[in-house]
This record gives sequence, structure tokens and C-alpha cells, in this order.
Amino acid sequence: MIFWHTFAAMSWTAADLLDLTGQTFVVTGATNGIGLDTATALSKAGAEVVLAVRNVELGKQRAAQLRGPTRVHHLDLANLQSVRAFADELDGNVDVLINNAGIFSTKAQFTIDGFELMMGTNFLGPFALTNLLWPRITSRVTVVGSLAHRSGQVNLDDPYFTGRKWTPARSYAQSKLADMLWALELERRLRQADSAITATIAHPGWAGTKLGSGNGFDPMLSVVQGIARVVANSSAQGAASVLYAATMPLPSGSYIGPGGLREMRGAPTQVKRAERAADSDLARRLWEWASEQTGTDLSST
Repeated sequence: MIFWHTFAAMSWTAADLLDLTGQTFVVTGATNGIGLDTATALSKAGAEVVLAVRNVELGKQRAAQLRGPTRVHHLDLANLQSVRAFADELDGNVDVLINNAGIFSTKAQFTIDGFELMMGTNFLGPFALTNLLWPRITSRVTVVGSLAHRSGQVNLDDPYFTGRKWTPARSYAQSKLADMLWALELERRLRQADSAITATIAHPGWAGTKLGSGNGFDPMLSVVQGIARVVANSSAQGAASVLYAATMPLPSGSYIGPGGLREMRGAPTQVKRAERAADSDLARRLWEWASEQTGTDLSST
């Protein structure tokens, strides 16, 4: 089965999506970049797409450009009150939840709930959102990770860098490793509960997106983004891994990324996570910590 998916994905693109009519997908961070390209492809395939976005007016503009049925709801993953409001306001079941939204901050900041900004936005917010929507998710949860998880270290004794040096790279890598470990524990809990719902992970490789652009001008970030626009995946190509992970009949726990050199670009395929992202004990402890921080947990497992 794994070999077949690896072979089939070698040239897979969004154009290969099956008919998704009648299915509902929630895509967080759907106004730009990979989130928008993901939403666009799903809409073309006939799915109803819920754009979960911070900027509702921009979300409405994006929704008007899509082909299929859409809904636009406000969601700020850096604010647990907003996460709870989104879950309360969303009507009906969700076939697939795509936790795509994320930020890269060049400044050390905290959320309104007291979480370090990237840990709060990239991990704790999506963790809470998934738990709150859980009773209505019918098919799959897809978590969008990053190659940065390979250099990450999750320090549960000091997750918010109050006693150790904060840098943008360290914070971002920690949050993306947390996503990987969260998905690992989610898959374990689903398996233990004999659930029909699956959990998958995807990373877009090195994609030319605007991640981090909302933090003001940063010379180094501008240089990196400039290089990415020339040599990296486009956001549409990066979205292919997300779409593959969210829609293909994959085993729960599958990790999808570009199949090219160092997984930086190319068509989606099965890839390997870093050894530190397979630490089941740390994944369990991270889940327990996140549940305490957010006051949420899966209600059906």
C-alpha cells in the first residue's frame, strides 16, 4: 500500500483531485499562500470550503473567486476565545479539517492567553480547534507541518522561552515539532479508540509564500523570500502535498511532502519524519500539557 501511494504520487498535482462534491472542508489561513491554493483546488473539485480566517473581508473577497460553495468565518488562532467562538458558530459536520494557518514572527511576543506567539498560534490554537470541532469531524484531520521540525526542540519545562534564549528560528522550529508530535499522539489515540477518523501530516517543502510578512520589514526574511520565489516550490506546488494528505486514501499517520532533493520541492509523496518527531513519550506529555493550557481535549476518545 505504501509503495503504491509513493509511486502514484510521483507526478500527482491538484488536477488529480477526485470529485469532492458533498464534502465539507475547513481550511484555516485560507486568504493567502498555501491555504488559498488549497481552498481553490478543493472548491474546483466540488467541495464546500469553509475559509477560517483572521481577515473576514479579505476572506469574502477570496471566497467570491472560488467556484464551489463557500463559507467565511472569523478565526484567530492566537486567541482561544476566538477559537471557541468559531467552533460554536460553525454549523454542521466537517468531513476534513485542514490545520494550515501558521505564522513566523521576527519578534518575541505573547498571545492574549499568555502563550508564546508562535507556540500559541502554530500549535496550541490548532490543537484547541481540533478538540472543539471533534464531535463533528467525520473523516480526517490534516496538520500542516514544516521541514523546520527537524531542528526543533520541545522544552516542556520552558515552552515559552522565559528562561532560555528566544530566536525566531528556535521558536518556529519548536512549534512545528510540536505539531508533528501532536499528530503522532492524535493518531495513537484514534487507533486506540478504533476510530474511523484518520490523521495525516503534510509539509509543503520550501515554498515561496508570505509567511512572516505581517511582522514588518526584516532584511534577512526578505532575502530568504526572494530566493524562495526563484528556486522553491510555488505556493500551489506546496499546496499539492496538503491536498494529497487531506484527500487521498492514506493510512492514518501518513506524512506527505515533496519528493525532490531534500524534500524542498517536487510532487507529493510519503516522506520520513525526524527521529525526534517519533518520540511517543514526549508526544503524550505534550498532549497533556496542551490540554491543560487550552482547557480542551478530545471528547470522544
